[in-house]
Amino acid sequence: MTNTQEQKIFAANRATGHIALSVAAHDGITRRARVHEDGSLRVRFPNATPAALEAVLVNTGGGMTGGDRFSIEMEVGEGASLIAGTAAAEKIYRSSGADATMDVRLTLQADARLAWLPQETILFDRARLKRRIDIDLAPGASMIMAEAVVFGRVAMDEAMVEGSFTDAWRVRRAGKLIYADTARLDGGIAEKMAARAVTHGGIAIATVLVAPGGEAELEQVRALSEHFSGEVGISAWNGLAVARLCAKDGASLRHDLIAVLAALGTSVPRLWLQ
Repeated sequence: MTNTQEQKIFAANRATGHIALSVAAHDGITRRARVHEDGSLRVRFPNATPAALEAVLVNTGGGMTGGDRFSIEMEVGEGASLIAGTAAAEKIYRSSGADATMDVRLTLQADARLAWLPQETILFDRARLKRRIDIDLAPGASMIMAEAVVFGRVAMDEAMVEGSFTDAWRVRRAGKLIYADTARLDGGIAEKMAARAVTHGGIAIATVLVAPGGEAELEQVRALSEHFSGEVGISAWNGLAVARLCAKDGASLRHDLIAVLAALGTSVPRLWLQ
């Protein structure tokens, strides 16, 4: 068997998934306008209120590994409101060499509101994940998003010693780039995260982005500084507020993340608490 044939067989046995969801407001109520599901990804709608529609993403494959390719597209129509989350933490398993890839595109029309609140992404030893999140905001649109990553599971005595993690975020408002952030860890991840300038041994990190955001959000989060289990910092510029969290384990990170979101006026989806 040639190398090309082996590559084709490998690619044919990798999981793929695609969600395309658009929602629209009708008489002040947000409803589904289009739902497309393909491969291992599904989206369910457990709750709808006049205030917002809730969408829950489900990976029927139970996780991702090297070579798997997932993509998510969500569009929130003018004046609509959507809360999007996941049914469980996403697990990224050991790879034989190829990256698992996740591409997310979120589009908000004028005066739309989105809360993007998936549960943690858990990376196992020798996992490889490449993720990109692109966000397009129309004038008047607002959003809060939180992404948490845990490098191994302390409770199971599991550590991510080696692997690869690349996470690129790009946010545009009215077509203009207003936020760009790329994090990359490769090779000996545990050794690098032990450095004081990285996480000083912490294995759980998160980013919360609020748009628009400013001094009010800073004051609300900083008022909780004595109640956090790990480290939390927040800053604001260019009409955005961004909080960074770092903790010794996933449970501590979740405690702090729920507190930060509550301070920002956002409740986590009920599935976070089950």
